[in-house]
Amino acid sequence: MEKKTDHLMRPEREGELDCFRFAHLLHLDGVRHAVFGRQGGVSRGAYRSLNVSYGCGDDPACVAENRRRIARWSGAQDVVYLNQVHGDRVLVLKAGCTAAPAGKQEPPATADAVVTDIEHKFLAIQVADCQAVLMYDPQCRVIANVHCGWRGSVQNILQKTVRVMADAFGCRAPDIRAGIGPSLGPCCAEFVNYRLELPPAFHRYMLRGRRFDFWAISRHQLLAAGLAEPHITVGGRCTRCDSRHFYSYRARRITGRFAAVIGLAG
Repeated sequence: MEKKTDHLMRPEREGELDCFRFAHLLHLDGVRHAVFGRQGGVSRGAYRSLNVSYGCGDDPACVAENRRRIARWSGAQDVVYLNQVHGDRVLVLKAGCTAAPAGKQEPPATADAVVTDIEHKFLAIQVADCQAVLMYDPQCRVIANVHCGWRGSVQNILQKTVRVMADAFGCRAPDIRAGIGPSLGPCCAEFVNYRLELPPAFHRYMLRGRRFDFWAISRHQLLAAGLAEPHITVGGRCTRCDSRHFYSYRARRITGRFAAVIGLAG
């Protein structure tokens, strides 16, 4: 149902880290971003190697070192990691706010999206099949990072994040750029109990075999929030199909979480 306009993100090597980037964000001044693959860290076993989550059973010392490596990449000591709960709370960070240092276990807040206009503050989302949706308004110089799984889609956390950007910072939706990161693709997003889990409005996105195109759902939710179609890019990489580069809960169950990060670089 969705025309094929998705951009297939390709890895670039920065030191020991694999970085995937959106071209339409890469060429904008004042913002830096990356979706990190699972390579370049110190975790072992099922979590090998750049796992950034303390909540999946990995050695906390390995997670702390992996987060330090991402902090070194960013050049910032203030990398915000959330306690993600598949809800729809949007955290707003303005001048004077602090976040836990990158190596600490304590997250700064329980939320599934975060918005800021603070220079040199980087926002991280942890995923392993869910979408990390990176947003940037180059006019107001405001960034957002959103954890959007199927529950987040049902709650329309993307539209709520756009509304917060407008209410808290004066952003205009047509100015916002959005990138939908590597996540469970329409090839693999099977929902056997979809009639219980997904609202009827989502049923038109069902493909063969009770698989759903959540990339299209997110794109259309962003369009409904007022974003311009050329400003929305889908990364086009399915985490379950490409578990060599990305952690995938559907593929492995016991696994780590990779990070999508965006920050105002000054």
